[in-house]
Amino acid sequence: MSIAVKEMSRVELVNLERLAHILKGLSSAELETLELLLDEEASKSISQSLKELEGGKGLPIDEW
Repeated sequence: MSIAVKEMSRVELVNLERLAHILKGLSSAELETLELLLDEEASKSISQSLKELEGGKGLPIDEW
């Protein structure tokens, strides 16, 4: 057992176990979404794209 785990309180370990259980239950799509949400650069790009779309700056798909 690692030193970090030994130093954690029981509550912290329970919370990590719950998190691990939740993560194991995610679908592929949910994991991809989580990856995007945790990727700061991707999140900024998505936010910028949404702002442009709301501002009418989107391109129709046939003009790509």
